[in-house]
Amino acid sequence: MRVALFITCINDTLYPGTGQAVVALLERLGVEVDFPQDQSCCGQPQFNTGYRREAEPLARRYARVFEGYDYIVVPSGSCAAMVRENYPRLGAEDVEGPVAATYELTEFLVDVLGVTDVGAYYPHTVTYHPTCHGLRMLGLGDRPRRLLEAVEGLRLRELAGAEECCGFGGTFAVKNPDVSAAMGADKARHIEETDAEAVCTVDNSCLMHIGGVLSRRGSAVRPVHLAEILASTEEAAR
Repeated sequence: MRVALFITCINDTLYPGTGQAVVALLERLGVEVDFPQDQSCCGQPQFNTGYRREAEPLARRYARVFEGYDYIVVPSGSCAAMVRENYPRLGAEDVEGPVAATYELTEFLVDVLGVTDVGAYYPHTVTYHPTCHGLRMLGLGDRPRRLLEAVEGLRLRELAGAEECCGFGGTFAVKNPDVSAAMGADKARHIEETDAEAVCTVDNSCLMHIGGVLSRRGSAVRPVHLAEILASTEEAAR
């Protein structure tokens, strides 16, 4: 199969380790991964702010860059949802193939590769926050949890109010900073109540927000993308 990695803007700019983790994980599972150099933003900021006409060229670019791949793997629920759910609403031509081939990472692992135990080792206590796009638009369900539960050494703690938004919401955090901060504080408090060492999500944008709130609270809980947990091995830990 021909598989491409769509890294997304925030990962490329701020969290390159997540993309490296995805490649390491997939290669460990026998998947050869391509990285098309001409990829760019999916257009989600423009779309969510009402500039849909400006998002159309980015949808067409995405379709052109990723044309011909069997699967496009995205370590971001929000960007995967933008492609799958919102590209068809833009009315852009010739995007159907790449849209159908786009999978968020946990979907690809569970639904395409048919694995939940990826051979990971992560001897830490973790709590999981299901991000809004993954939960409500993609319908990831228990896929991330099943993957986490199969990680050797990992102790998964339940998160109160898990399905409540963390308050980031992209441009929402900019337009409504007070509400965003209050929602983030609630999420951080629930995370701290779990006594977990780390909080995990499938979106670094949400982790950035949650991590910032935790940091300002002086919390020792560290934000970790799911891909980095799944890429961890006992050999690397030594």
